[in-house]
Amino acid sequence: MKSSTLGALTLAIYLITPVRAEEIVVIVNPAAAPISKQQLADLYLAKSSSLIPIDQAANSAMYVEFYKKATGRDTAQVRAIWSRILFTGLGIPPKQLPNSAAVKKAVAANPKAVGYIEKSAVDASVKVALPLD
Repeated sequence: MKSSTLGALTLAIYLITPVRAEEIVVIVNPAAAPISKQQLADLYLAKSSSLIPIDQAANSAMYVEFYKKATGRDTAQVRAIWSRILFTGLGIPPKQLPNSAAVKKAVAANPKAVGYIEKSAVDASVKVALPLD
């Protein structure tokens, strides 16, 4: 087989093979109690206000993956839910921060905050409340 054909085949296999993204974990302030997956979904879909949810940027892969794993909904469904909530005045969407470092800093500073970051970004300033698999 020619090397260019072999290279193209290798690239094609690499591109269609799913690459597992780093594990997403839900974090809280070290003083906060752990939460369940149902509590998490309720927080991020305005069915509960017991904690302050903090989002990653809406155009990030982590945002998309988080909502799929935490709520079972895709981003279009999440936007539709929040449109209804905002229209009726029944809630305020989670504050969006640009990256995991900003989310971690906000959660570390507020005992009522909850957010999500890559597992590798966790340090002593926050604690893992729930791994998302």
